[in-house]
Amino acid sequence: MRVFSDPAQAEHAPTRELHNGGWMDYAEVPARLNSVLDACGPGEPARDFGIEPILAAHDPAYVAFLRDAYRQWRAAGREGDAMGYVFPIVARRKLELERIDAKIGAYSTDASTPIAAGTWDAAYGAAQSALTGMDAVLTGDRAAFALCRPPGHHAGADYMGGYCYLNNAAVAARAAQARGASRVAIVDVDYHHGNGTQDIFYDDGEVLFASIHADPKTDFPFYWGHADERGAGAGEGATLNLPLPQGTEWSGYAPALEKALATVRAHGPDLLVISYGADTFAGDPISQFRLHRDDYTAMAGMIAALGVPTLIVMEGGYAVDALGSNVAAFLAGLG
Repeated sequence: MRVFSDPAQAEHAPTRELHNGGWMDYAEVPARLNSVLDACGPGEPARDFGIEPILAAHDPAYVAFLRDAYRQWRAAGREGDAMGYVFPIVARRKLELERIDAKIGAYSTDASTPIAAGTWDAAYGAAQSALTGMDAVLTGDRAAFALCRPPGHHAGADYMGGYCYLNNAAVAARAAQARGASRVAIVDVDYHHGNGTQDIFYDDGEVLFASIHADPKTDFPFYWGHADERGAGAGEGATLNLPLPQGTEWSGYAPALEKALATVRAHGPDLLVISYGADTFAGDPISQFRLHRDDYTAMAGMIAALGVPTLIVMEGGYAVDALGSNVAAFLAGLG
């Protein structure tokens, strides 16, 4: 299977994040890329499809903020990575904000997603990797893997969060729609709910979003991913959330995956996008499912049985030493 990535994705390297009331080393490290490339081969460089496909999924003002935030942070006399510390708790007003502190809060959902010197270039490169993989699938490949870093599924149209800045799966899906793949299905198998992806497509009945994830009653992102969230307007019924309890093993995971894939089958997509996170692994340091390497091969086999052209977009997975092998096991299951 063809693997696509961009060298700039390694340039995103924040030093720390705020987690559970204290500072900790940033978990979404550049070494994640090397782990996967060592296991899956060097891959192919992403092509540059420009900014327009990104703007089809993201608010232009938010994209402009991402491009310039680090420069503004440094210009304000700040050291280290740019990070929010004040957040609006009511519906966000469209204000003309001046201070970088206010802008970060307005465009963030947490204090675990700092902007470092290389963040924009890395996020842009990750989106281009997803677009390159999408192009490969739409031009004849049965499946392709976009090794995206930073991940994307927590990024909404106008906000960042959960280590995510641009929503790579959404960017690829919107671009596919523009090229005639009108019906798209996105299945998110990361440990955490893909709240940003859900938000972007919540009222779009042509894009099915199905997510299997840790119950948000106990896990990030808390405010999204509950089973009663089913879409709105034209998208009502096109969102499927399957929250599972901490400690879930393959025996409990597989029936949820089958339900999600049955929903995909009924949707009849021209393109399937898999938001693949390996943080469901039993050894992941920040997650609480209990899947093992062989389970990823079985998972991929179930997905491949749909027979739908498939783009796999990398999301989470923080057991760095095991990450490459887990990804390779998943890709092997796609045949």
